Amino acid sequence: MTSPAQDKEQSQKVFKKQVFSLFAKHNRGLLLDLTVFVANIFLMRYLTRYVELLFEKASDNDPVADFMLLSGAIGMWVLPVAGAVLKRWHFHRRLSAEHKTLASDQTTLIGCLFNPIFYFCLNLVVMAAIVAGVSTVVMGPHRSDDGAFFIPSIFIGLGLTIFQTYLIYRYFTPPKKRPTSDLLLSPVSESLGDICLFLNMLLFQCAWNLLTFSFGRVGSVSEFIGRLLFLSFLALLVYFPPRMFYLAEDINRPRTWLTMLLANSPVIFRVVIGTNNQAGWW
Repeated sequence: MTSPAQDKEQSQKVFKKQVFSLFAKHNRGLLLDLTVFVANIFLMRYLTRYVELLFEKASDNDPVADFMLLSGAIGMWVLPVAGAVLKRWHFHRRLSAEHKTLASDQTTLIGCLFNPIFYFCLNLVVMAAIVAGVSTVVMGPHRSDDGAFFIPSIFIGLGLTIFQTYLIYRYFTPPKKRPTSDLLLSPVSESLGDICLFLNMLLFQCAWNLLTFSFGRVGSVSEFIGRLLFLSFLALLVYFPPRMFYLAEDINRPRTWLTMLLANSPVIFRVVIGTNNQAGWW
């Protein structure tokens, strides 16, 4: 029979082990879901209000607001590429050390969620926002529709998005040779990649909250079903793409789907159930 002091020490050891496991590299997806959950409760309502204010100022031709919105769109486009490049070598080394491959864990669901066409189309939308933002910041609001600038920028943006999508999906292919960059070989590289992916997810969450925060209370069963379908589409569009880098590693863990549901539960509650708050927050 153990003493109370021994029980307390054992509990502390279990707690420390759980905390350490949460921050382990193979559990970064779990950590991301918990981060999003906390952010959706405590941070996103303030951040989304700030973004909404930026849009209002941008409509009044405020150059600072235009630049801030453009920076956010560029972040949504650049951060996943940076994360994929920085993490690729370490990700496949870890799989190799565990005697795993992505092919061995493939499912039909992976084939649907990881389709490059889906991600490419999403990034085209982001690129369109970047082109419009650059046009406004560089040429001003009164000349942003100048065809001499807009048409070539569309083709350049299309080419860049194709290359970006290639770099992102290259992440899921094992490298054939060792990187020549010391940074990519350093453990710091993977940590920097994780930071990029976490920031990218928060930007996408801000966009999602901005799209959904104005819903009122549900008035009928048909409205409830409609909102649920709408939310499911948005979840696929907004949450899975920035999450897929970690989903590739933990998609077959049952808890993954529970933590992703937990991460989105504040938004689910607001969209499906609705609130009486005119600002759209609980």
